[in-house]
Amino acid sequence: MEIKVIASTKVGYVLPKEDAVDFSGKSAGICYLPDTVETLFAEASEKTQKRANGNIKSGHHSVFGHPTYNLCFEGIPKILAMILNNEKAYNTSEKSARYTHMEPSPEEKELYEKWIKIFKEQILLKYPNFDDKRALKLAQENARYLISVFTPATVMEYTVNFGQLNYIINWAKDYIEKGGNDDFSIKLKEILTDFLKAMPDLEVEGLNSRIKNRSFSLFAQRKSRNEEFGENYSTTYLASFAQLAQAQRHRTLAYEMTLLDEAQYYVPPIIKNTELEQEWLKDISSLEKFFPQGMLVQVNERGTIENFVLKCMERLCGAAQLEIMEQTKVTMEKYLEATKNNPELYNYLLPYSKGARCTFPNWKCNSPCIFGGKDAMNRVI
Repeated sequence: MEIKVIASTKVGYVLPKEDAVDFSGKSAGICYLPDTVETLFAEASEKTQKRANGNIKSGHHSVFGHPTYNLCFEGIPKILAMILNNEKAYNTSEKSARYTHMEPSPEEKELYEKWIKIFKEQILLKYPNFDDKRALKLAQENARYLISVFTPATVMEYTVNFGQLNYIINWAKDYIEKGGNDDFSIKLKEILTDFLKAMPDLEVEGLNSRIKNRSFSLFAQRKSRNEEFGENYSTTYLASFAQLAQAQRHRTLAYEMTLLDEAQYYVPPIIKNTELEQEWLKDISSLEKFFPQGMLVQVNERGTIENFVLKCMERLCGAAQLEIMEQTKVTMEKYLEATKNNPELYNYLLPYSKGARCTFPNWKCNSPCIFGGKDAMNRVI
């Protein structure tokens, strides 16, 4: 076997879309390669263009996935990042809203700053062994639930292939044309319009998925799905926008969301059932029109049992976001209950159900958390 680089990413270089089409057309020729790759790549550009055009027209678009683009979004709203990250075919590096200070609108900022102070005080009361820096970061993580998913506060590098980028451009156009007229959809249409205006000229006519009847995968086409647990599973639960954004990183699992008819909100456990809970709900509900990250949505999660275990290896951990850790634990409990009469599946899951991932078989933690295997599953922050 011989392996050689025939194309690569280069910092500062913008591949013209004509070259991306040409490269894709040559890649299509590999499927019926009569000679060598070198001969194919030296063919006349007219022949390559004709082949590429044929692939566009026929809907055989996979060859357009070979060229890639590294895009940097500055001031991208969280909801747009979530839409993009739900499409699987990408790599992303995103500014963390968990541990960095955010600068939202004045209405959000006032409450955000207020609750950073409150959470920090509560954290140090509950965990006096925490230093000031750790308490502040965790306070910011909880206060960010107040920040709108439409706030243009995130910086993100997004690497995507040429064909997928064209699909995304056209899905945005389709949503603007056919999306709903509720407050969320109207705000999202504005975001997608800005997205299209800011996008470099990389669109190729006909390179879209309309022939395949596809659209953004984040938004559920059906309001309800059966809950089932076996070799494959499907479960539906309420989660904040923030938790869903964390869950999307598990690309082997499928996620989709539906807005609730009446607004509900996540309450961080450190203030739940205290006098602060009602104050929190009053403050976050005052931001309803902004769609704060702590607003709950209905989430459907589907995948294989093996990939659920992989999720457990990431999320049943003292360093994971608390909300997603707790939800993963609930799903594990449901999975065990549903498979108790199926020894093969039950016994496969059992070793991963006894605590945090540092209790898992053959797991060695390279960066132990402050809570440890036992307290990680009982923490409130």
